[in-house]
Amino acid sequence: MKPDLFEAPDYYNLDDLLSEEHILIRDAARQWVKREVSPIIEDYAQKAEFPKQIINGLAEIGAFGPYIPMEYGGAGLDQISYGLIMQEIERGDSGVRSTASVQSSLVMYPIFAYGTEDQRKKYLPKLASGEIMGCFGLTEPNHGSNPNGMETKYKDMGDHYLLNGAKLWISNSPFADIAVVWAKNEEGRIHGLIVERGMEGFSTPTTHNKWSLRASATGELIFDNVKVPKENLLPNKSGLGAPLGCLDSARYGISWGAIGAAMDCYNTALRYAKERIQFGKPIAATQLQQKKLAEMITEITKAQLLAFRLGQLKNEGKATTAQISMAKRNNVDMALKIAREARQVLGAMGISGEYSLMRHMMNLESVITYEGTHDIHLLITGADITGLSAFK
Repeated sequence: MKPDLFEAPDYYNLDDLLSEEHILIRDAARQWVKREVSPIIEDYAQKAEFPKQIINGLAEIGAFGPYIPMEYGGAGLDQISYGLIMQEIERGDSGVRSTASVQSSLVMYPIFAYGTEDQRKKYLPKLASGEIMGCFGLTEPNHGSNPNGMETKYKDMGDHYLLNGAKLWISNSPFADIAVVWAKNEEGRIHGLIVERGMEGFSTPTTHNKWSLRASATGELIFDNVKVPKENLLPNKSGLGAPLGCLDSARYGISWGAIGAAMDCYNTALRYAKERIQFGKPIAATQLQQKKLAEMITEITKAQLLAFRLGQLKNEGKATTAQISMAKRNNVDMALKIAREARQVLGAMGISGEYSLMRHMMNLESVITYEGTHDIHLLITGADITGLSAFK
């Protein structure tokens, strides 16, 4: 088991822009990842298994709904704190960050923003503590980038709703206690419903044979005449804008998280390049390797500035969907390119499980697709700057 020697790059002294609270929160998450995630994550990725024993630790560092008010069990932190926590967790592993992102932005956020007071009090404290875990049901077998075409539907049966359909590629589903599920009513309007494990007709088959996010649990949601109590409907927002609002929060977290993966790859490549001797000198002394490393730190620094400014806008309630989309697309693309370049710096050693690079690279192939694909985010930006939609 190799020690975690990670040192975070801060080329533009961004720590000077953070508050003391931000740094304390970030450093607590960083030390937890070094202590609890780094020593085990390669083994769990090889086994394709999520390490459930870290759930309590994730809760303790505030990874579950950090911006949810304290009265509902959250930490009441700002959006930059949320971003910094996601950055540190994804530095450890994208799959672990996915678990925290889903719990925070795709389960707790819609219950807080769209739910009733009774729903908030019933679910949010248990979700914040990790006592129960959740998942988010939007993507379907036939509908990914076009969620408005969803086929999952529910009918009003008088004293309950009857839910039928299926969801695919759902993080956390194999062990989730609740699912926030998006379905159309008889008029074709999209609403969110809280479906609980144990409801008859509700099952969560595990997705196997993944080459990416192997330390994250992925599965399906199957609804076969599931009776959902009427009090489980999220009443305060409907239409496609409701689930997309959740995705805004998740994409924002990803824009920070991807920086963590990139920083880990850069730091690994930098340390290796200084230690690896070829032709009588460290390979870090060669022009080609310096070019790679200089480009990596430049792109990381640009991504850090993008995420930080977006965090300020989020705190002020000014961040737009298009701005969030740009940061998600840019920062994940940046991280994936750095993972590939860092792998080349290490040569053959770059494919070894002794290092994190191939795991990050495979994980980021999922991150660049989920919560809106790379190309879809380009079209979101295109529509925003031209005023013309290319989607239809």
